[in-house]
Amino acid sequence: MLPAETVTLWPTISGTGSDTDVLSAVALPMSAFIAYLGIQWWSTWYPGQEPGGGGYIAQRIMATRSEKHALLATWWFTIAHYCIRPWPWILVGLASLVLYPGLSDPESGYVLIMRDYLPAGWMGVVIGGFFAAFMSTVSTQLNWGTSYVVNDWYKRFVNPSASERRLVNVARIVTVIILVLSAGVTFTLQSVRQAWELMLESGAGIGLVLILRWYWWRVTAVSEIAAIVSSIIGFVVMRTMSSVAFPETLYYIVPFTTLCWVVVTILTPSEPLAHLSAFYIKVRPAGPGWSHVRDRLESTRSEPFLPLVYRWGLGVASVYSMLTGIYLIIFTDVLLGLLCVLLSLGAMLLVVRRYGSN
Repeated sequence: MLPAETVTLWPTISGTGSDTDVLSAVALPMSAFIAYLGIQWWSTWYPGQEPGGGGYIAQRIMATRSEKHALLATWWFTIAHYCIRPWPWILVGLASLVLYPGLSDPESGYVLIMRDYLPAGWMGVVIGGFFAAFMSTVSTQLNWGTSYVVNDWYKRFVNPSASERRLVNVARIVTVIILVLSAGVTFTLQSVRQAWELMLESGAGIGLVLILRWYWWRVTAVSEIAAIVSSIIGFVVMRTMSSVAFPETLYYIVPFTTLCWVVVTILTPSEPLAHLSAFYIKVRPAGPGWSHVRDRLESTRSEPFLPLVYRWGLGVASVYSMLTGIYLIIFTDVLLGLLCVLLSLGAMLLVVRRYGSN
């Protein structure tokens, strides 16, 4: 619990306590608001949040025994990851604004609260958790990056006949190289926020190709490579030849990346029809984007597209209702918050009811 006297500081976080100062402290420019709400969530890639699905989500899907369980597992991960997990960080961040107003480095508020308010035992638990999270992330990214270099590049193009011992030795060298390069990038950054901005900008525009690869038969690996390369080019150009700051840079990088990968997709050959047919039979993608393949498979019928959009809308409504409900329960109206939570659960029940008791 916060000391009682700190509660009176809340209206004066901005210095004067006036409504204008409070609004100016939290308000975003309209262009930035639109970039975050309308562009960033679907167009950018960063680890753990691939717009078209990725390894983190695939692990949860493949660990289930049915399609219904996969859907529920993905829903629960989304709720836990976006609606529940951030609140301890948010509450501690708000408390730091009250307890330590005017910090030149706002991120240091977390450390100050740990120093001043955590008992000795809990301090050790939190610090141990920080080290565990750090090592987990570092080891994951190092092994992940090395596997790409060794398996997808070295073994395929440089030395296809390499022995397992050779591949392990190359992997060790590549791991050290990636570690050194990553450390070099880290020392050039001023804050965690700058690191996230760097990742979001360098991956801007990739999200759309990751989504459409499930809904358009013409998307290939070349399309994804073109999106990655053009996104990096756009990022470098904006950082070196423009004064536009993040997130407004998304207005330029995303259209450039999208134009590049779409043009490359149209100009390059598609996957063989046999591969496309096998993928279609296994995945059953809906929508008009696969009509070219579906029309050639007389015995295969895909799920109608509109019901899929309907369930997608219910899923989105479920997540946002849960997020709103938790906020209301914590800050304003418990009853209204509980109603939002029930709405979230009801929307998800409508989504999964088609799968019966599987």
